[in-house]
Amino acid sequence: MEPTQAGQVVVIGSGLIGRSWAMVFAGGGFKVKLYDVVQQQITSALEYIRKEMKELEKSGMLKGTLNAEKQLSFISGCIDLKTAVDGAMFIQECTPEKLELKKKIFGQLDLIVNNDVILSSSTSTLLPTKLFTGLKHVKQCIVSHPVNPPYYVPLVELVPHPETEPSTVDKTYALMKKIGQSPVKLTKEIDGFVLNRLQYAVISEAWRLVGEGVISPADLDLVMSDGLGTRYAFIGPLETMHLNAEGMTNYCERYREGMIHVLKTFGPVPDFSGEIEQQISQAMSERTPADPEHLNARRAWRDECLMGLAKLKKQMKSN
Repeated sequence: MEPTQAGQVVVIGSGLIGRSWAMVFAGGGFKVKLYDVVQQQITSALEYIRKEMKELEKSGMLKGTLNAEKQLSFISGCIDLKTAVDGAMFIQECTPEKLELKKKIFGQLDLIVNNDVILSSSTSTLLPTKLFTGLKHVKQCIVSHPVNPPYYVPLVELVPHPETEPSTVDKTYALMKKIGQSPVKLTKEIDGFVLNRLQYAVISEAWRLVGEGVISPADLDLVMSDGLGTRYAFIGPLETMHLNAEGMTNYCERYREGMIHVLKTFGPVPDFSGEIEQQISQAMSERTPADPEHLNARRAWRDECLMGLAKLKKQMKSN
């Protein structure tokens, strides 16, 4: 079976994020080379992908139009970097979150790739200027930060280096759309990108509210899961404002003063340690003990929920 898309994608690193990317690209009809330094790691990754794809097919959540066997035939492993990247049009790096390791990989790639391939990193914390500055092919470099697990949560943050060509951003954006992800473009790099900046703002206020004894940790999570989060699964904070009044201008007229008043009462950045950490940790462990067995079971439940939500969102979009 020939891939339905022209061009080959290379995924560097066969850990969880690398495996997920390989599945997403294969689902989009692309031929995928999964590169790692150890053959055993690739073998395990391919076994894991086969199992996952078969289960996704059973539950009706397999991405793309082709069946699992056909998609699996698009993915192969490789332990030689030069062979892996030969003929690639897009390279997605998924090595552990260590600057020196990632810089080493991009340094190696810089010596062997042509001027057409896009070099993309999955990093969630490292800025493009830290990763790509000084590379000959810096114009072809971009961060494409997925959300864990990428197979069910489609957002990808595209973050350019100051020297990244606009065409690199546009091509990456088009590719992400083609494989069913939801890309967003940042015009410049910023610490934490956008998703984590929003997430940390919520975490920070959550921590303060629990720390000040305003609410219990369990109830705090309910405020999000059965309150704000229900709405945010479909629309963002800005559209929420727009719909919660007669448009955005009207919302600001009505609530501007109240918002500023509340925001001025926010406390300093917490240190995320000490007594409050123990209190929250204890509350979380009552629900899900912090051992691998319980945590994995709860993660599997979370992914099942995300799968169901992804199904519903797909349905709502097509309505």
